[in-house]
Amino acid sequence: MKELVLNFPTQLHEALIIGQNYRFISPVKDFSNVVLTGLGGSGIGGSIVQNYVFDKVSIPFIVNKDYSLPKFVNSRSLVIVSSYSGNTEETISAMQQAIKARATIVCITSGGKIAEIAKKKKLDCILLPAGMPPRSCIGYSMTQVLFTFSHFGLIQDDLSKTIKASIKLLKADEKDIQSKARAIARKLYGKLPVIYSSSAFEGVAARVQQQLNENSKMLCWHNVIPEMNHNELVGWRDKDASKAVVFLKDAEDAERVRIRFQIIKQIIKKYTPNIIEINSKGKSYWEKVFYFIHLTDWVSVMLAELRKQDATEVRVIDFLKKELSKIA
Repeated sequence: MKELVLNFPTQLHEALIIGQNYRFISPVKDFSNVVLTGLGGSGIGGSIVQNYVFDKVSIPFIVNKDYSLPKFVNSRSLVIVSSYSGNTEETISAMQQAIKARATIVCITSGGKIAEIAKKKKLDCILLPAGMPPRSCIGYSMTQVLFTFSHFGLIQDDLSKTIKASIKLLKADEKDIQSKARAIARKLYGKLPVIYSSSAFEGVAARVQQQLNENSKMLCWHNVIPEMNHNELVGWRDKDASKAVVFLKDAEDAERVRIRFQIIKQIIKKYTPNIIEINSKGKSYWEKVFYFIHLTDWVSVMLAELRKQDATEVRVIDFLKKELSKIA
């Protein structure tokens, strides 16, 4: 897993080439909505893109993480099917519903049943390099989601320029990123992490939680500001040094949100001394996203080492899938 994290900038370069070289079958058309269906490491990229296009796309875009699609999906819907393995049963079920609804479908996968169905039905299918844990391939999958949005005219970004700038930033800061990650991992060791971000980076906060769950083999949770100010903030009532709060902060967070961060920090430090602030780096939203991802991915694998855990194994998930496969 450490090697996969180290090679993240290379993955972004390869993802850019894949996106630039892919030729879509589906023509550009007027959509009434967009749905990305995918789970875990294959779906979290959709959540991050959802944050990005919040104020840029004039039609609804939702991320679906279940067996069923919303009732509104029809022939005027764009459905992006994201499953790295191509065998995620929930995503296959949703894909079949999208086919019945006559939606325009774009698959992002490394193969499996989804690639087989796409070939049979003559659907768009962007193939990714196979053989890696899905959570380590967010650069591949999320980049293709962006290229899909670009192809259909939903965003007008210069993806080549943006991703190249992100790669340059990560390579230039690699030593500093690892150094910061090591210090953060030491602070989180033996603690229960609580991740807070603005709504603009909620997908990133969820990604951090998932990486700590899967790579570090530990529980944690995340929430967003301002929503947590209306409920979870009241839960901070007992002194508990076993918890560690991680703030994901961006200089361009809304002014009122930045103020809320300051006040929340004052409140929480009464109950735990363990408060870590991670500031974004980069000029564009995507430079900041990829910086957050790369830094916190390093945190997760370094924590795995401290906890003497194998960052790659996910036996309990394999067991669940095996048990489910016994039931028709």
